Amino acid sequence: MNALAIPLVVMIGLMLFELWVLKNFRGQVIPWVDVIFNLNSGHILMWLFRGVEIACFAWVLNYFSFDLFSSVSPWVCWVFTFFAWDFCFYWLHRLHHQWRFLWAIHEVHHQGEHYNLSLGIRNSWYSSLSSIPFFTILAVMGVPLEIFITVSSIHYAVQFYNHNDVVGHSGILERFMITPAHHRIHHGANKQYINTNYGGTFLWWDKLFGSFQPELTEVSIVYGVPKTTKTNNPFWASNLPFFRFLRLKEPNIKPGKVFPVSIKLLATGGVLLFGIVLYYIHHEGTWEQKWHQPILFTLILSATLTLGAISDGKVWGWLGWIAIGLLLAFCGLFYLPVVDIFGVLLFSTLLLHTFLSFGYVIRNNGKGIEASSLSED
Repeated sequence: MNALAIPLVVMIGLMLFELWVLKNFRGQVIPWVDVIFNLNSGHILMWLFRGVEIACFAWVLNYFSFDLFSSVSPWVCWVFTFFAWDFCFYWLHRLHHQWRFLWAIHEVHHQGEHYNLSLGIRNSWYSSLSSIPFFTILAVMGVPLEIFITVSSIHYAVQFYNHNDVVGHSGILERFMITPAHHRIHHGANKQYINTNYGGTFLWWDKLFGSFQPELTEVSIVYGVPKTTKTNNPFWASNLPFFRFLRLKEPNIKPGKVFPVSIKLLATGGVLLFGIVLYYIHHEGTWEQKWHQPILFTLILSATLTLGAISDGKVWGWLGWIAIGLLLAFCGLFYLPVVDIFGVLLFSTLLLHTFLSFGYVIRNNGKGIEASSLSED
């Protein structure tokens, strides 16, 4: 069993709770299309690439390490790594904004037009791969793998928290830490805010290297990336920026006729699928047959693409979601098979969702709507 799934469960619980708070106490409409893309922007693939990042760190540690921490107290290594990791992240983040190739990877995170906790998990498929060069120095120095993984997880938790829209200002913490108020500015598309506040946990890197920008009371923050092709399909979202980087003609991904979107079905389907991703992570490496894991992986990845197509108004997204959802549910209930109560409930609910989706498609067959229109049915 993989214990790393547990903090991810907590994360999605906090995300859903924040959306409930924003809806019921601030009267905000939940932007489900954005939220579901953020949840399913390819996390099953990003999980794989995070494994590649860790494997590269371990390889460098084994073969090219100077082993600088072998004769010092473990606490020295922990404290050093905690601050050094954040320093490395600052330059990772800054260069992802300043180098066009790296921006083609990082742009996906900034395309979100609504600021909430779900934005904190919106990333390009390739974000972990592009992190490898920036953290390899820690492996060369001899930082143990378990310390690297633990420290990075702590910092990523802080960064997830900093994407919340509930906390306004954080008092004295804003003098030395990146807070939600500081990071909201970083996501601003306003000319006054672009390319500022790169820090992950600590604010002093921005102040030391001249990239700190306080909030301007007269400038309201505008989120998103101007002049970018808007898509909710994680395949295109992660790869279209490279067409612009290479100055290639972008493919036409807009549908000729937009199929109506059921926000309720999209939202429940997206949360269900992310739950299956968590189930996959928790049970990784425990399947009886060697083909169980790659089959489940492929079906989950395919389902994320169909959800994106649904959000983009493409009828094939619904058809693909129904077909892949049936296969995924059958795989979980009969092929693996899943026997624990949570897994049975999860895959059974997915099976029910595919039938409801089929009924929705039949009811709306032949109906085309404007691209900006969404159904609440």
